[in-house]
Amino acid sequence: MGQAGMAEAAVRYLRLRTGTGGGAARPVDPLPRPELRCVREDERAPVDQGEFRRVLGQFATGVTVVTAPAAAGEPSPAGFACQSFTSLSLDPPLVAFMVGRTSSTWPRIARAGVFCVNVLGARQDALCRAFAVSGADKFAGVAHDPSPVSGSPRLAGALAWIDCTVHAVHTGGDHLIVVGRVNALGTGAADEPPLLFHRGRFTRARD
Repeated sequence: MGQAGMAEAAVRYLRLRTGTGGGAARPVDPLPRPELRCVREDERAPVDQGEFRRVLGQFATGVTVVTAPAAAGEPSPAGFACQSFTSLSLDPPLVAFMVGRTSSTWPRIARAGVFCVNVLGARQDALCRAFAVSGADKFAGVAHDPSPVSGSPRLAGALAWIDCTVHAVHTGGDHLIVVGRVNALGTGAADEPPLLFHRGRFTRARD
């Protein structure tokens, strides 16, 4: 049954249950939900990891830096460069980013329970590289101010910022899927084109 046929069947079902088709009204029961397909432990990965990286590298992404305020006992805020960021829901307003399970920065963000996504502009590739380094003081010499709700660092010169509370965390293979509820947001350098990542390197949007 195609999508149109499924829609027609659902309409007939609802009419029958609510009495709008001429019969007596009956309570509406939920339609059965299909089971989600899950990869079993005994199933091999269908593609080579190198080929996976090569093909998915054709998809250009924006570049962000996810930041969080310093938790109790920590000397500085936390932050890391992140390409895997997306809007998720309008109502309620949700965004999501993906972070590797081995990340040393994610536990600090998790302890804070809040974060700010900084969308980088085309001339901020050096800033992105600084936040991609592990173990260094990533905020040394970086101009920033606190976001209005969470106090997470807003980086100077960013195209946009999204101030969030951690809403949910899901597993996704070797990564975690972090969902954030948006509390405040705004734009910065509106005339600057975005920084993009494509085929393993930084690039800029072209008209």
